[in-house]
This record gives sequence, C-alpha cells and structure tokens, in this order.
Amino acid sequence: MINALEYNSERSHLIIPEYGRHLQKMVEHCVSIEDDKERNKVANSIIAVMGNMNPHLRDVPDFQHKLWDQLFMISDFKLDVESPFPKPTREMLAERPEMLQYPENNPKYRFYGNNIKRMIDEAKDYEEGDLKDALVLTIANHMKKSYLNWNRDTVDDEVIFEHLRDLSQGKINLKNADEDLTQASELIRGSNTTNKKKYVKSSNKKSNRKGGRNKRH
Repeated sequence: MINALEYNSERSHLIIPEYGRHLQKMVEHCVSIEDDKERNKVANSIIAVMGNMNPHLRDVPDFQHKLWDQLFMISDFKLDVESPFPKPTREMLAERPEMLQYPENNPKYRFYGNNIKRMIDEAKDYEEGDLKDALVLTIANHMKKSYLNWNRDTVDDEVIFEHLRDLSQGKINLKNADEDLTQASELIRGSNTTNKKKYVKSSNKKSNRKGGRNKRH
C-alpha cells in the first residue's frame, strides 16, 4: 500500500490541468493500447468524458473540434487514432498570432479621440468660407473640452490651436483668429450640468419605481 503512493514530484506534468490527473492517465493508457480498434474506441470514450464536463456544449461541432485538439495535446501528440477533424501539430499550436492593428491614428493626442481627428480631416479640405470657419471653431471647442476632461486644469487656447495645426498637417491655423474659444469654466460647467441632469433623471426613475411598489390601493 505504501509502495502505491505517488508524490507530485514523481508524477508527469499535467498538460491541461482543468481535466485533472485521472483523465490524463486515461489518455496515457489509450496511447499505450496496441490494437487500433480498441484504441479508437477508448479515445471516443475519453472525448465523451471530456464533453460531460461541459454538457451544454458537447454536441456543438466547434466544441467537438476543440475537444479532439485537446485530446491530442494531452497525449503530447503521441496518440494515433482516427479523428473527425485534422490532427493538430505541435508546430501549429506553437505559432504566435499576428499582431492586432489598433486604430490609433494619433497616439500623441489620445485624449482627443479618433472622431475629432476624422472631423479635422474633413474640415481641412473644406472650401474657405463661413461654414468652414464655424466648423473649425466648433472642433476647436470640442478639443478644448476633451482636453479639460483629461486634465481638469485650465488650458490656454494657444495650446489647442497648436494641437489643431499639428493634427491638420498645418492646414488649419487659428493662431491669428479673431474669435476666442469658450471659457474653460463654461465647458466644465456644461459637462457637469449634463451629468447632473442624467443623475437626477435616473434618481427620479428609481424613486417612481419604489413608489409604485409601495403604493397601496
């Protein structure tokens, strides 16, 4: 009985710990079976056991594919059985995925967001006139508001003008503009007023719901 005891340090490495030690031993036994027919039968039984751990997914084709891939992984790719799916290889699973391309058009000015950059790209090619001037001024005020959301300290208009010139590749320059941007205090106050209205509206809804539940006829 003492000779049958096993220490973790003497055991083989658990390849997929979620399935536990006993299932890995079943897979190791399956690999050792010499008869092809018996080995295939045992492999399908192991797949059924693995599927029982997620009964709501065991009959889904994609999940079945995943189970067979995991079976081969647990066997250290030594298992030779007939699989309904292509047998994975160690090299295939070791491949690194391609880097995702994130839509960071201007990581230098992330606090403005991509939408403002798209607006600037549209505005810089507008025909000169009052419409373009109004649009550019609106964009500059949005930029100032976004800057203040990121940094609550006041910001000089010259900083916004310089950022706008940079983002437009020098095509929009408000440094000599006659009109000033909206005061920082008004932009912050406007944002706080909007948030306060949302909070009051939400509170009223909750109050009405509570009142409706407590109301007696």
